[in-house]
Amino acid sequence: MSPQDSISQLVPADKITLDVASLHLEENGFSDAISSLDPERAVHDYADDIPIKVIDEHLIEFSEALRTIAKALRRVTEGKASAEAEAAFWKRKYEVEKAWNLCLKQKGKVTETLPCDSIDENLGNEGMESVVHDISPDKTERCCGKDDICSHEILRDGALDIDSTVARLKVARKASFKLAWGCNGDKSAQHKHEIVSFERGNITTAERSSKQILLKWESQPQTVLILTKPNSKSVRSLCVEMVRWLKEEKRIDIFVEPRVKIELLTESSNFSFVHSWENDDEIKLLHTKVDLVVTLGGDGTVLWAASMFKGPVPPFIPFSLGSLGFMTPFQSENYREYLDTILKGPISITLRHRLQCHVIRDSAKDDQDMEEPILVLNEVTIDRGISAYLTYLECYCDNSFVTCVQGDGLIISTTSGSTAYSLAAGGSMVHPQVPGILFTPICPHSLSFRPLILPEYVTLRVQVPFNSRGQAWASFDGKDRMQLAPGDALLCSMAPWPVPTACQVDSTNDFLRSIHEGLHWNLRKTQSFDGPRD
Repeated sequence: MSPQDSISQLVPADKITLDVASLHLEENGFSDAISSLDPERAVHDYADDIPIKVIDEHLIEFSEALRTIAKALRRVTEGKASAEAEAAFWKRKYEVEKAWNLCLKQKGKVTETLPCDSIDENLGNEGMESVVHDISPDKTERCCGKDDICSHEILRDGALDIDSTVARLKVARKASFKLAWGCNGDKSAQHKHEIVSFERGNITTAERSSKQILLKWESQPQTVLILTKPNSKSVRSLCVEMVRWLKEEKRIDIFVEPRVKIELLTESSNFSFVHSWENDDEIKLLHTKVDLVVTLGGDGTVLWAASMFKGPVPPFIPFSLGSLGFMTPFQSENYREYLDTILKGPISITLRHRLQCHVIRDSAKDDQDMEEPILVLNEVTIDRGISAYLTYLECYCDNSFVTCVQGDGLIISTTSGSTAYSLAAGGSMVHPQVPGILFTPICPHSLSFRPLILPEYVTLRVQVPFNSRGQAWASFDGKDRMQLAPGDALLCSMAPWPVPTACQVDSTNDFLRSIHEGLHWNLRKTQSFDGPRD
């Protein structure tokens, strides 16, 4: 038996601990104060003297560490949500490209390419022959990679002119380069052919954003969905008249809401030909059955109609029967003339982008806990609700910190919604076909906090921090109000499915007319010409 074991048997361990504590106190000059006290009581008194502040600081550090871990887990979940949205977008792009490449292959079209490594060798060969390359991803990958464009690629339909090629190559060769595509890595990249035109080392911007979009029918439309504003006698009478005219004169199948179908059958039993749906699963398949969507109402009816389509959206024909309309250019009195023109085509359309919003709760552990995405055509608003405290929000753009919002709230708007709540909060009016996202504060507690317009490919994340005094509330196109607690986040990105709306003249003309007539923009009395002149 060791000496330590002998001592432990004779003297209990707790007694040794108390004696050691007493010895330390004696060294510090407290032996007289505690000599008459019970040793166990002395130890408890000494423990009580430890500052509570030290314990609180450790708890705060521990809680901050847990919050950091929670933020990291939440960012992983948000990344997965954004990746799912991008996957859906790229899947559609891949199908379109695959169909186009198959069409080119069937027609026998080819692409000529002068490889980088063979230019110097061809200069020394007098008998250089033209080389024709097929369109294949393997050859482009060997040259500059899968998603890059080479500065030496030349796309033409005819054969190579050998003399002109040799003469051009004898001149000092232009430096070659390649372009890498993407924002925040390759996460939000768009296809290269949509961004620039690239030929002989010269870069030009694409024309898709600068020209009016025309819709041409390849076959006659056969089915029309009519959506109406409820509780309006004028709208109901117009709907009855339009349904009868489309069926009798145009031989078109009609879809209406279940409520409208009941109203039509109450009007007359002759409307039994009208189709409708019974559940939400049938609503999800409407875009596969409907060629056109006619809305009878105001902008609110257009917003509600757009919310029915969670994926692709058929062209909208919005008729104005509301008090104020920026998206309803057609007057209901002349609906026959307008529908005749639209059914024949071609027609000008405005592609109105939508935002795809995901709410991610602080308790979410993976993407399975994420709530269903919400699509908005105008804006998503985050405000303080009934709380008396200022809204406190942290905002990020593609994982880059933007700012902290302290005020009544924040508006994240599409360009179509720039004339709605964002305009009332001080935001700018933007043409609906400008690809961008509006970032507008509501009554900020800072005079330097001005609105922003961000590019369409970014992903915005608005988070309620843990040290926020109150909760926040999010609403989507003025409905579906949702509470955001501290730790919750809202992800907003551009949805891949825009809402195409028909134009009376063209997109720009309709937009300018709407702000002139609806807002009386820059309306003032003309200055008198009677007066001093230069």
